[in-house]
Amino acid sequence: MTDAHHLDLLRLAQEAARRAGERLRDGRPADLAVAATKSSPIDVVTEMDIAAEKLITDLISEHRPDDGFLGEEGASSEGSSGVRWVIDPLDGTVNYLYGLPTWAVSIAAEQDGETVVGVVAAPMRGETYHAVLGGGAWATGAWEGERRLACRPSAPLDQALVSTGFNYVTEVRTHQAEIARELIPLVRDIRRGGSAAIDLCDVAAGRLDGYYERGLNAWDYAAGDLIAREAGALTGGRPSERPSRDLTVAGTPGVFEPLQRLLEDFGAWHD
Repeated sequence: MTDAHHLDLLRLAQEAARRAGERLRDGRPADLAVAATKSSPIDVVTEMDIAAEKLITDLISEHRPDDGFLGEEGASSEGSSGVRWVIDPLDGTVNYLYGLPTWAVSIAAEQDGETVVGVVAAPMRGETYHAVLGGGAWATGAWEGERRLACRPSAPLDQALVSTGFNYVTEVRTHQAEIARELIPLVRDIRRGGSAAIDLCDVAAGRLDGYYERGLNAWDYAAGDLIAREAGALTGGRPSERPSRDLTVAGTPGVFEPLQRLLEDFGAWHD
């Protein structure tokens, strides 16, 4: 049985993601411009990233003033309740800047350091994915009602469709391209969507067999990782480790371990 407290957190995360997604979708200015850069000139922040994070943190704080925050655009507080919200207000900012549809709002709630709720809203898809620890993964979309998510039946690695992403630092991107070059003859094909949160949800929904990326932060994967796991996927980082900046991997049970092993052999976690 799902904890009532976790359900309360879920409902709040869903409402915050819905409002932020609508603001981003409907309020995108025609002349949207880069407001700042982070790790490199192509790692961009827009005014809408900042506005969406403020909307989310303000709404959550109104209902739960004692909770902590970790947000991509600077929200950071310890809180005193044992609950911390891990927020990416706009995952896929470059896609959003260019008017591409693959972007999302990602909100996770941690209880005493463990992720217990994850919500990823993809407004341009008209889909929202969510999970509560131990309660399965679910999605709403063009279909009627909620749909339970389940990862694909395990395929051999050479028949696996795998997604990845690339860092914004040139040296890291170059190394990642080499890893992709090594991997592509060994899988069905490789995709690059531009949103880690959506890639993880696509593993959960059976649209991908696997996903890997280096250089992610907690806000990039916290919600999607829980959703993928609750849909039956395996997730991790380097062997025997949880997802981290070094490496994040997700896949069906038959794809996860061989993919993780290859990435370790190829040195995907370092330059």
